Amino acid sequence: MRRDVFQAIADPTRRAIIGLIALQAMTPNAIAEHFDTSRQAISKHLQILVECQLVKQEQQGREIYYQLEVAKMKEIDNWLEQFRKIWEDRFNQLDTIFSNIKQNKP
Repeated sequence: MRRDVFQAIADPTRRAIIGLIALQAMTPNAIAEHFDTSRQAISKHLQILVECQLVKQEQQGREIYYQLEVAKMKEIDNWLEQFRKIWEDRFNQLDTIFSNIKQNKP
C-alpha cells in the first residue's frame, strides 16, 4: 500500500525522525534512543516513511540504516514553492501597507 506523503509528515514523530536522519543515516535503535517510545513504534514510523519513499533503508552488515530520500523531499519542496510565492507576495503587500501607514502618521 502506498501512503500519502503529507499524511506521513503530518505526524510530529515522523517529522522528528526525518530531521534526525537528514543529518546522518541511523539504525532504528539509534533513532529510538531520541524518543520516549518503544523500538516497535519507531519501526512502524520508519515503515510508513519507507512506504512514502521519504526514507530508504540500506543494509550494512547485520545492521539496517535509514537515510533521507532527498529527491522525494525535493518533490515536496517543489510543490510547496507555489504557495511560498503566494505568501511572499502577500507579506510584501502587507509591508507596503504598513510602510504607507507609517509614513502618513503625523
